[in-house]
Amino acid sequence: MKIMLIDDDEAIRMMLQDIIEDYNLGEVAVSLDSAATLNNGLLALHHIDILIIDMLMPGIDGIEAVTKIKKGFAGKVIMLSQVESKDLVGKAYGEGVDYYITKPLNRNEIVSVLKNVSEHLRLEAFAQNLQHSLANLTPQANTASSAAPKPAAKGPAILQELGIATAPGAQDLLDILDWLNQHRGQGPSLKMLFTSVVGMRPDTADAAREAKAMEQRLRRTIYQAHIHIATLGAVDYTDPRFEQYAPLYFDYANIRNTMRQIEDDQKPRLSQVHINMKKFIFALHDAVTR
Repeated sequence: MKIMLIDDDEAIRMMLQDIIEDYNLGEVAVSLDSAATLNNGLLALHHIDILIIDMLMPGIDGIEAVTKIKKGFAGKVIMLSQVESKDLVGKAYGEGVDYYITKPLNRNEIVSVLKNVSEHLRLEAFAQNLQHSLANLTPQANTASSAAPKPAAKGPAILQELGIATAPGAQDLLDILDWLNQHRGQGPSLKMLFTSVVGMRPDTADAAREAKAMEQRLRRTIYQAHIHIATLGAVDYTDPRFEQYAPLYFDYANIRNTMRQIEDDQKPRLSQVHINMKKFIFALHDAVTR
């Protein structure tokens, strides 16, 4: 991790640098006594991952400096201050500060916060790479499964939240929702459901074969949703999408197992993930008909 230190007290900067080096927490790429020269260009030039900045300094204070750079800075900001005012602390968080450490500095707290920040950045990078990989699995051909989804109710929005709006089986799911709505939410076997849905499509030469193909598309799509939600939980356990969708659509113990694998930089294979297709489909139908 590349770290930038900004504090008008040289002793504080030296203390931070010693802690960072002693515990192998990163590399101090830049150390400044003022935020006057801070901008997104400087952060990008040095590939800064973590900015540690004092709140109260002559000239430009820490909050003002963070406000100036936060929109274009993808890293994390740790703010230092002797001030314990709830209003100022709240303002700091509101302007984009990720962590707040009160002076006098405590070595154990510095180490703990930097480890947490580094882990959060690592998980975010892993999640982005994983989502990019999953997106590349989505076929771009002009097939029935990649046709534009029907604008029915809340289905497309929920698929977007689940990370599968353009997945191979997205249109299959929307067609299934339409069929269930037309038949008042009847709960047939999955085989009968798939056969009924493909039978409604024009030019279906072999309903049984197409139903089997639909089942395979749906299995891959629900797997993609499973990975997406588990990744959200691994990055931020309190993410409201994770809290809402993990127990609703999936086996929660299986999601937790996937989260542990993601935290260890592993991606479980489709064969390692329990796909409860019926639970997913009928939970989705309940959600769009509320």
